[in-house]
Amino acid sequence: MGEPYYITTAISYPNGKPHIGHAYEAIAADVIARFHKSMGRDVRFQTGTDEHGLKMAQKARDLGIAPKQLADEMSQHFIDMCATLNIDYDVFLRTTEARHHEASQAIWRRMEANGDLYLDRYEGWYSVRDEAYYDESELVEGEGGAKLSPQGTPVEWTVEESWFFRLSKYQEPLLALYRENPEFIQPDARRNEMIAFVSQGLRDLSVSRTSFDWGVKVPGSDNHVMYVWVDALTNYLTGLGFPGETSAVEKYWPANLHLIGKDIVRFHTIYWPAFLMSAALPLPRQVFGHGFLLNRGQKESKSLGNVTDPVELAGRFGVDALRYFLMREVAFGQDGSYSPEAIVTRCNAELANSYGNLVQRVLSMIFKNMDGKLATFSTIEADDVLLATVREACAVDLPREFAALNFSAGIDAWMRAVFACNAYIDEQAPWSLRKTDPERMRAVLLCLFMAIRDLTIAIAPVAPGAAAKVLDQLGIPADQRRIADLGHAEWYMDRVNAGERLSAPVGAFPRLELPQEDAA
Repeated sequence: MGEPYYITTAISYPNGKPHIGHAYEAIAADVIARFHKSMGRDVRFQTGTDEHGLKMAQKARDLGIAPKQLADEMSQHFIDMCATLNIDYDVFLRTTEARHHEASQAIWRRMEANGDLYLDRYEGWYSVRDEAYYDESELVEGEGGAKLSPQGTPVEWTVEESWFFRLSKYQEPLLALYRENPEFIQPDARRNEMIAFVSQGLRDLSVSRTSFDWGVKVPGSDNHVMYVWVDALTNYLTGLGFPGETSAVEKYWPANLHLIGKDIVRFHTIYWPAFLMSAALPLPRQVFGHGFLLNRGQKESKSLGNVTDPVELAGRFGVDALRYFLMREVAFGQDGSYSPEAIVTRCNAELANSYGNLVQRVLSMIFKNMDGKLATFSTIEADDVLLATVREACAVDLPREFAALNFSAGIDAWMRAVFACNAYIDEQAPWSLRKTDPERMRAVLLCLFMAIRDLTIAIAPVAPGAAAKVLDQLGIPADQRRIADLGHAEWYMDRVNAGERLSAPVGAFPRLELPQEDAA
C-alpha cells in the first residue's frame, strides 16, 4: 500500500434532510479520496452525523419523539444520500455510538489532566441554531432591534453552571501555528480571518451544559453534558479507534485534510487545535473551508422556497453529471452558483458533445471498420504529439491541480486534451482514410483509443460510474485504472496480445434535457 492519506468531511447535523451543501462537500471529499487512491495512496475517508446538542433535543421535543429516534431517522437520510451520490467512504461515524462517547470522554480527561478545565458559571449569548457562544461585540442588530449572531441567527441569554476550557491560554500557540504552518488553514482568506480573530484575544470557552441532557456525559459530572463541539470534533479520532493505540490511529493520524464549510472554520482552526494541544495529540495537517453553493446566485432557505434536494437533483440529471458540474463549475474555496440550465449547458457541451461523442465515434469506428480488433500500429508526428498532449494533461496537469484542490483548473486541463483529440480526429478524418489508406485509419483510431483510456482514467474520480462503463468497454482491467498507471505503455500490447475485440459501444454520457418546469 502507498503513503497513508486521511480525509474527513464535517459531520452533518441531522435536524433536517440533506441539502445541496451537504452533497457538495461529500462529493468534493469523495473526489479527493478517489484521486489520492488513483495516485497510489492508502486512503481513509470518513464522514458522518453530529447528533447531539440542544437543537436536536428541541426538534425531537417539537415532534413528540425521543432524540435518539430522531437521530436514527434523520441520519439514514444522509447515509442514503451518500449511496445515491456514489460517495465511497470508509467510515460513517454517528456521534450517538458508544465508541464515540468513550473517545470524547477520553479527550476530556486529557484536557482535565493538563489543568485546562475548571468549573464556573456561564452568563452570555448563545445561538441554538449555530450551537455557538458569542461575545456581545460580535452580535448584529436584526428586525425590531433583536440581537442576532454574526450568521444572522437568533441568540438567547444563557445562565448556568458550566465547565470552562482555558482557551485564552492557547492564543499565542495558535498564532504561532498559523505563522509557522501557513497551509494549516486554507484558502488564504480563511487563514487571514482566523489570524485577525485570534489576535483580538480569546476568552475561555464554556464546554458543558446542564440545561439539557442530550449529549456525552462529562466524566465525574453526570449532570453536565459536553458542549456539542467538543463532542463533534472528536469524531475525527473516534473513527480511527481512539483512545486505543490502534493501527489506524498510528497510520492515519494526524489527518491530512479536514474538509469543511467556511461557516465552521472557527471551530476547526481555533477550538480543535487548542483541544488537541491540551490533550497532547498531533494536529491535523490542513483544514480547508470551502465556499457556499448558491441557487441561481441566492443562498438557499426555506422561506425563499428554493431549497434543493440533492438526491432529486441527481435523479434528474444523473449522478456523474451532477458531480462533474459541481467540481467543474465552482472555483473550489469560493462561493459558486448552480441552476438546472447551467448543469444542462455545461454537461452537454463538455461531457456529452465533446468527450462522450468522441468516445462513441472512435469505438464505433473500431467496431465497424476493424471488427473491434486491437492491433500494433506505426505512428507519425501528429499521433505522437496528440498522445504526449493527452499524457501531459492527464498524468501531470490534472494531478497537480487536484492535489492543490484546484478542481476547476484540473478539469480545464483535461478538457483541453479532449479538445485536442476532437481536433485530431477532424484533421485526420479516419472516415475518409477507410477508403484511401486503411492502415493509416487503423493507426488514427488506435491512437485515439489509447488517448481515450488516459482521459477516462483521469476523470474517473469525478465521474466514477460513467468512467467505469467506458473503461469496461475499452477492456481495461479493474486493477489497471489508476492515474499512477498512466505512464506505463505495456498495457496496450497486453490487450493486443490477448487478442481482445471491442463490442459495440454503449454511450456513457447521454445529452441532458431541461425538465419542463425549469424550461418554463
